[in-house]
Amino acid sequence: MTTVEKMNSIKNHRVVVTQHGGPEVLQIVEEELPEPGAGEVRVKVLAAGVSAYDLMFRRSGMLPGTPKVPYTLGEDIVGVVDELGEGVSNLEIGQMVAGATWAIGFGGGYTEYICLPISELVVVPAGIDPAEAVCIVVNYLTAYMAMHQTANVRSGESILVQGAAGGTGTALLELGKLAGLEMYGTASKHNHELVSSFGATPIDYRTEDVVKRIRSLTGNGVDVVFDPIGGARQLWLSYRALHKDGRLVWFGVAATKKGGLKVIPFTLLTVFLLKLIPDGKQTPLAPDLSEDNAWYRETLSELLDLLVAKKIRPVVAERIPLVEAARAHEVLERGGYAGKVVLVTGA
Repeated sequence: MTTVEKMNSIKNHRVVVTQHGGPEVLQIVEEELPEPGAGEVRVKVLAAGVSAYDLMFRRSGMLPGTPKVPYTLGEDIVGVVDELGEGVSNLEIGQMVAGATWAIGFGGGYTEYICLPISELVVVPAGIDPAEAVCIVVNYLTAYMAMHQTANVRSGESILVQGAAGGTGTALLELGKLAGLEMYGTASKHNHELVSSFGATPIDYRTEDVVKRIRSLTGNGVDVVFDPIGGARQLWLSYRALHKDGRLVWFGVAATKKGGLKVIPFTLLTVFLLKLIPDGKQTPLAPDLSEDNAWYRETLSELLDLLVAKKIRPVVAERIPLVEAARAHEVLERGGYAGKVVLVTGA
């Protein structure tokens, strides 16, 4: 069999949302390999990230931007360049690359092969674990933007990370340690050792009064609270943990896992109302990661270099085969894990 015949015999396997509902609606389909267009490359996916946003879009078709079923979830991938599209000269077949799927519209990462514009891809240095690298693409970029562009933290400042054991939470702690910050993090008791390993003081949000504990530890509150959870009650708690000139940076709605989509409008309303309180506290909003391609590529490359230098080490909660995507969603919905859940292919 010739090389061309072998390639023609290879099929792509992709996870699709067949209808809105529970994890069981995720099914595998077999199809022909996608062909890269001009300025694109085909990537053989090695690792794809799973996020709380994936759960929201799987559950409901009411969110703005949700395509009609069937569609594929997944906003971050790491893989190997498999085929070059017309006009591509700055990437080579066999190179490992990382990137987000924003440029192709909605999701698409839960697949064995995907075609992406070269403008969205960054070369991954040799020797990097794909599952660790995929954590950088969204989680660490989100954490870096929240910390250094939105909050503009300075060495010596104090921060509280809500959901500190999660994928973005652990990223914030690692980057905060590098930035010389005094850190506190909320987490379940069984994740306190992990939070402590980053140099942060863990707080059990289930059994402790978080605001009272923060004030007892700091005197008058922290400089910055990072909140990826959302919800009216949660944001008010985070706001009260600040001192009089503090900044609350909200950038996620993980609370939808338990509270459903109704959490989103209440979160947005709460952020708006908090901005109206004339007490010196600020609630800056993080910009959209997908809006600044130059910053995205440059910062992603810098973070991957930190990974090479072993200055950061993403926490991979579990590596789950692509064909078991439904189980990955069950893990997220159940909670209790630390770090980021990653889908891996058999490549």
